[in-house]
Amino acid sequence: MDPVRLSVLDRSRTREGHTHPEALRDTVRLAQELEGLGYHRVWVSEHHGVPGVAGSAPTVLAAAVAGATRTIRVGTGGVMLPNHRPLVVAEQFGVLESLFPGRIDMGLGRSVGFTDGVRRALGRDKGDAEDFETQLAELLGWFRGTSPTGVHARPAEGLTVPPFVLAMGEGADIAARAGLPMVIGDLRNREKMRRGIDHYRDRFHPSVWAPEPYVVVSGTIAVAGTPEEARRLLIPEAWSMARSRTRGTFPPLPPAERVEALTMTGKERDFYESGLTGHIAGTEEQVAHELETVVKETGAQEVLVTTSTYDREALLDSYRRLATIASG
Repeated sequence: MDPVRLSVLDRSRTREGHTHPEALRDTVRLAQELEGLGYHRVWVSEHHGVPGVAGSAPTVLAAAVAGATRTIRVGTGGVMLPNHRPLVVAEQFGVLESLFPGRIDMGLGRSVGFTDGVRRALGRDKGDAEDFETQLAELLGWFRGTSPTGVHARPAEGLTVPPFVLAMGEGADIAARAGLPMVIGDLRNREKMRRGIDHYRDRFHPSVWAPEPYVVVSGTIAVAGTPEEARRLLIPEAWSMARSRTRGTFPPLPPAERVEALTMTGKERDFYESGLTGHIAGTEEQVAHELETVVKETGAQEVLVTTSTYDREALLDSYRRLATIASG
């Protein structure tokens, strides 16, 4: 396939029998490996009160990743803006950009928490997501020095930290109106993804941040020596998703062999099987063909890989194989 810009979002997923600190250190080590493989950027995520995710402070983790690498771009996928004051977010990214100039990205989302309990703990409710566009404009204003408050964000003001909008729901419209790059997923619903991309491009207004549309498509990609090995990489995440849908909590990732030995309820089995479908998974040849199809259909400039699994060595092997595919 033709060369394509490849990036990774690592969500610092915890694993059965392993600690939260291990998950965070795994993310830092993975970033170092990805840099050596030629990946364009590595992002970290924001989740609160989730047993299966250690990444709760993305700007702090991004600082650790940037400090452990030299050339790869580092950012967030994303900071959930409704959870924070825009001034504080601007200051945090201003510090990151000052410490690691020219390498920091600011991926921004509009989620306000996984459960009612988390939202209460954050002092937020679902309605706060409706103010995302206003919050986004305020955040960008701190970098431009246009706040009507008379306050200046230090050291953010005057710096250029590329902003990206994570397009969930209304996100494509918001990204287009603001003239910002957009990250859209997932690969399991290609038709919906294409409609969102078309909508974004049709309504895009050039801005000081982006003169033209920039599309990043995101999703799970697994590459292995056989299709069966690639599918096994998907099993832990599929089971954790099934548990979250049936039990209301998102657990640490289990080993694939443990999941395969489980007796599931009919509802669990349905969610589990659904979680295994629609991703890009297979051998190098199979993945190259499908990935090339996705890139051509969407016109995306970049692919953000979001794969999580229990076996970190198998995950790294998948990223090595994918890097070889994408380099042409």
